[in-house]
Amino acid sequence: MKTLYTHFASLFFVMLLASCMSKPNTPPSTSNDITGKTWKLVELNGRPIALKDPKSNPHFSLHMKEMRYEGNGSCNGIGGTFEIKPEMMRIKFNQGMSTMMACEDLETEQLFTKALLAADNYTVNGNTLSLNKAKMAPLAKFVWQK
Repeated sequence: MKTLYTHFASLFFVMLLASCMSKPNTPPSTSNDITGKTWKLVELNGRPIALKDPKSNPHFSLHMKEMRYEGNGSCNGIGGTFEIKPEMMRIKFNQGMSTMMACEDLETEQLFTKALLAADNYTVNGNTLSLNKAKMAPLAKFVWQK
């Protein structure tokens, strides 16, 4: 009887010890990770974009290693540095460079660049990224396609 009690006590101790051990760190969910993806513009100031040249859809990507963004406004390349606090969903695009070619969708390009520079936070819903200013309606919406 004493050995049976000792086996149960040992088993209980091992189970207790196992439950107290720290679990290995697992990486956070990447569902809200907006870096390393190409985001294509679909909406500006609450309106779907209407491009005269649909082949040159405005887009951008964020590169964490260099803390740089790059993209295209429709005919002009854009790029610069950014700051991000993913845990708070905060973002800031810093004024960068842009080429200066004229094109058919220059107005959309200017609004796209203005939205990037004005944004101070973001939200992610599935494959849709919204860049926002304070708690106002989204400045711009983007989609990421796998």
